[in-house]
Amino acid sequence: MSGTRRTATLTITLAAVAAVLVTAVPNAQAAQAAQAAQAAQAAPAHHIDTSSTCRGQGVDASARIRYRSDVVIEAPLSTVWKLQTDVERWPVWQPPVTSAERLDAGRLRKGSQFRWTTPAPATPTTPATTLEITSTVRQLQRGACVLWSGPAIGEGLRIDEGVHLWTFTELKGGVRVHTEETWTGAQVEADVPTATAALGAGLEAWLQDLKAAAEGAHGRHSRQRQA
Repeated sequence: MSGTRRTATLTITLAAVAAVLVTAVPNAQAAQAAQAAQAAQAAPAHHIDTSSTCRGQGVDASARIRYRSDVVIEAPLSTVWKLQTDVERWPVWQPPVTSAERLDAGRLRKGSQFRWTTPAPATPTTPATTLEITSTVRQLQRGACVLWSGPAIGEGLRIDEGVHLWTFTELKGGVRVHTEETWTGAQVEADVPTATAALGAGLEAWLQDLKAAAEGAHGRHSRQRQA
């Protein structure tokens, strides 16, 4: 590919990334997510980690679209875990999640299913739409990790399977949350850089929303105990 064609392709891709960030990431987080998304395009191999698993299972090792990231949250593990696994309350603290419902009863566990929706902005190859995602929990270890997977389908856009791993490690004064996800499907694989950037922006926003919600809840509880 000539230098001119590479430049043109990169310009189109970064324009699509900007559209993703406007929709998926709050203003205070946009710069961080933009840097992460551009890093994913420049060196996607950096985001491959085959060692992270939940009860021996992880993301799709053969997927071309993948992203991973971490955040340290200054809140108890119990607070972080409850926020992340109380699926039906995701829209309360995650603006990009517009609806969420459990398809079974009880605590989240292996085999549990849930359906949720999130907007997807237009890109050079796909229209703006709302994705409906039906996820099935493949593995779960309470307080330590959860792995789910499923398709995401919208009008004019389809991800055949997303596989999403979360791990939680207690630290002094908080929790390190690690997440990684892979996507497969002919439509998203037709433009791997844009899909990777969209995935990265979404995961960075999710981590920051989880951090804000957990630390906010922890701060409120601490103040109530002191009152």
